[in-house]
This record gives sequence, C-alpha cells and structure tokens, in this order.
Amino acid sequence: MPTVLAVIPARGGSKGVPGKNLATVGGVPLVARAVQACREAGLVTDVVVSTDDPAIADAARTAGAEVVLRPAAIAGDTATSEAAVLHAMDAHEAMTGRGADVVLLVQCTSPFITTEDVNGVAAAVVEDGADTAVTVAPFHGFIWRDAADQIGAAAAAAGEAAGEAAEGGRSRTTVAAATGGYGVNHDKAHRPRRQDRPQDLLETGAAYAMRVPGFREAKHRFFGHTALVRTDPAKVLEVDEPDDLARARALAPLLDPATESGTEAPARPTRDDVDAVVLDFDGTQTDDTVLVDSDGREAVTVHRGDGLGIAALRDNGLPVLILSTETNPVVAARARKLKVPVLHGIDRKDLALKQWCEEQGIAPERVLYVGNDVNDLGCFALVGWPTAVANAHDIVKDAARSVTATPGGRGAIREIASWILGPSLSRRELSQ
Repeated sequence: MPTVLAVIPARGGSKGVPGKNLATVGGVPLVARAVQACREAGLVTDVVVSTDDPAIADAARTAGAEVVLRPAAIAGDTATSEAAVLHAMDAHEAMTGRGADVVLLVQCTSPFITTEDVNGVAAAVVEDGADTAVTVAPFHGFIWRDAADQIGAAAAAAGEAAGEAAEGGRSRTTVAAATGGYGVNHDKAHRPRRQDRPQDLLETGAAYAMRVPGFREAKHRFFGHTALVRTDPAKVLEVDEPDDLARARALAPLLDPATESGTEAPARPTRDDVDAVVLDFDGTQTDDTVLVDSDGREAVTVHRGDGLGIAALRDNGLPVLILSTETNPVVAARARKLKVPVLHGIDRKDLALKQWCEEQGIAPERVLYVGNDVNDLGCFALVGWPTAVANAHDIVKDAARSVTATPGGRGAIREIASWILGPSLSRRELSQ
C-alpha cells in the first residue's frame, strides 16, 4: 500500500479571525475536525499538523495527529501552504524513515470537510492515476468583475515603474473610460438558462492531493493531470472572517454527521460537572485490535496520551475506574500501570458500576462513562455523562451525551481529560 501523508497547515497567527485554527465549530476545534476527517479516511496512512503554535500542537496531538513544528521563516503571513507541506514531508520522513508516495494538503479552515472528500482526492491519485486532485463543487452563479478593479490589478502586477508611467497619463484615462461591470463566466448581453450553460466548478479549498515526485519538482499543488473531485456544495464554507465562523457554528447542528437529525451538538463536560470517570477498555483505550501470537497470547496497543490524561484526572482528585467484560490479564496490567482500580471479567457492567458508585458515595448522574459498543449501553443509561469515542458503534453514539473527535486507542481519553481539566491539563504537561 502506498504511503499517503495528509498534511494540515495550521499557523497560530490569523488576522481575520484571531486564534482561528483553535476556534470551535460543533464543540470541536477546527484543527481537530480536519484531523478527524483525515484519520478516518481509509487511504490515508499518516496525518501531520504543521504549526508554530504550542496550543494548536496540543489540540492536534489530542485529536490523534503527529505534529511538525514549523520554522518562523515559513510561518508568516506571506508563507505559502506549499512551503509548509514540503517542510512537513521532509520532517515526517526524518522522524519515521519513510518517504510519502502521495501527499495531501488539507485545510482546517474548511470546517465541513468530510472523510469522503479526503478519500476522494487520495483515490484520484492513488487508484485512478491522476497527478494532482482537488475538491470542487458545482457552481451555477454568474460572476461579475469591475473593470476598474481589473485595470488596477494589472497596473500593480506590472510593477512600480509601469505604475508611475501610467500615472503620467494613459492609465487614468483608460480607467475612467472602462469602469463598470462585465461578465466573467457569461456575456452580460445574453442570459442563458442554467441548463443551457456549461457546468462551472468552484474550488472548495478543502483538500488537494499530489504525487510526491511531481510536487517536489513543481513546488506547486497543480501539475500534470488534475482530477476534479466533486463534493457537496451545501458543505462548502471557508473560515476567513468572523462572519464565516458564525455561519459555520450555525450550520454545524445541521451538517455535522452526529447531528444531522437537527439535535443539539454533543456537550463537553467540565470539572464542575463530573465527580468520577469510568472507562471501558477494548475499543476505548485500544483501537479494538488484538494481536495473537502462536501460543495464543494476546497483546493490544494503547496511546501514551491516554495515560497522561488518566494520570491528570487522578492527580486532580477525580476517581478513575476501568470496567471491562474482558478477562484478559492485559486489562489488569494496564490498570496497574495507570495506578487506577479495575473491575474486569464483568458480565453486567451496569450492576457493577451501580455498586461501585454506592461504595464510593458518588451519585451516578455525576459520573462520566466512556464506551464504544452495545455492551456499554446499560452503563450509559445509568450515568449522567454517557460518552462515546469517535469510532463507536452508531447505536452507541446515538445514545451518548458526548462524542469524542478522536477514535478509541488514538487519544480519545486524553481528549476527554482536556474537556474536564481544560488549561490545568496543559499546565501539567508543561511541568513534566
């Protein structure tokens, strides 16, 4: 399988919307939304966020991405996205020892980018043989341009010397004579019906894909054969101004997959809402994959960020319990490592959880329970904060009060810890 590297540029500085890449839409930071779309795309093998901002780096890691720290020389207002992608490619190869075959440029300023968008541009290059690909949406509008603006732009492009010469005489006369609007994609004297016009396609700005050798040579996102990957025009929105962000937040309850029914976006509990955190194991602290050797011994992978999040919860005085139906000794071993109690090999987790709450003197409505599958639904019905990881079963996500942006085993518990502890979690990390 080819290595497909998704690079998400996310500078800390933004004049139009300060702190833009950390702004939340649907309760999730823009950078995390982009990471989630890339992580869930089956053709993407690696996800990197390129940033110069520690807070963005923290949010990116929480969402499950690797982070490349961008040098100041390519982090200013005039820096190109291509420069960030080229740097991220080199840094990722140095970190992993693997070069990418295809690189994606994914913009977190497109809040409603989907996994289908990301897979679409990747497939156009990996499977269909294109050199480059871009997301586009059908567009039926008539585009106009002011002639004076066009002449002014041409004079500026000609340079200072040409501008000075123009100011001496002919340019001012031409501007005065040629003001007014003209059609860019139509003749203003002829108004054809929509069905009689060629289909215009609008570049969405969400996702691009490039073959790496060609991209290194061209240093530009478009070269060779460019495939056009059509997307849903209803989800085309770029956050460049405060009004764009306001529109995105208003549309999120309608367009986000978890809230297409029009219900409110999932809540994000804080320390004031929660007195204890109870965690399922398989599928929440792992990615639900089990490795079995020839002797039948099982092994799983866990996320270091989850361990940090659990330690932070514990250090802030929150009781943490691991509750699992599995009898695998790896569950108990992980609990010992994290220094938290565990109840495993439990058939009725809801009854065990109810008894534990009574023993601890904790009201169930003040408990946050994290699960991923149908055997967690009994606990969901018992607690006040039923929470599903991003890759949970749809029935479980529908029953949840909160849903993480990060899949289980990829930092979902770390994300939940950041909801609850907020800035205190970041301070704890910096002190270590």
